[in-house]
Amino acid sequence: MLLAKRKLRIETERLTLRPPAHSDFRAWTALRVDSRAFLTPWEPSWAEDHLSRKAFTNRVYWAQRSVANGSALPLFLFRRSDQVLLGAITLDNIRRGPAQMGTLGYWTGEIHARRGYMREAIGAVVHHAFTRMELSRIEAACLPENAASRGLLESAGFKYEGVAQSYLQINGRWRTHVLYACLRSDRRGRTDAGVSGA
Repeated sequence: MLLAKRKLRIETERLTLRPPAHSDFRAWTALRVDSRAFLTPWEPSWAEDHLSRKAFTNRVYWAQRSVANGSALPLFLFRRSDQVLLGAITLDNIRRGPAQMGTLGYWTGEIHARRGYMREAIGAVVHHAFTRMELSRIEAACLPENAASRGLLESAGFKYEGVAQSYLQINGRWRTHVLYACLRSDRRGRTDAGVSGA
């Protein structure tokens, strides 16, 4: 796969998206610590060593392997103007064969939320997945009460598809999620998701 032969980098108007590097440890840790109360209601419980250097090193190695073997696309979001880390977005569980699909997950540091950065990142990742990786479908899920995430997905061209009972353990409890999807060839109605500049 071409991704393994060159450095993966996706540029948007305001962002640079790239896999995590060892040198990102301090910025990542600081952003996670500062945003802990903001993120906790929506994420799986953090392991005891979540913020450790060793856990981050493992995260970097996992990202490198995942990009190389095409199983995931884990990216950090940096603001282009000053290279500040804003959050992360991952296209994970990439299935090939007849499925040609993946699952999208993301988080933003609290200080950077609601400024359109993640909307921009989702558009770029969807476009990359459809045009460069030739995926056909991208799925995403969020808690029903997460109005911000639901609005974000809908504004990015994802369409509501249903409910999954006890879908993920979030903050220590099995939680039902609402499911969304974005299709490369969407016959359910017009969408601009994945279109360059959309």
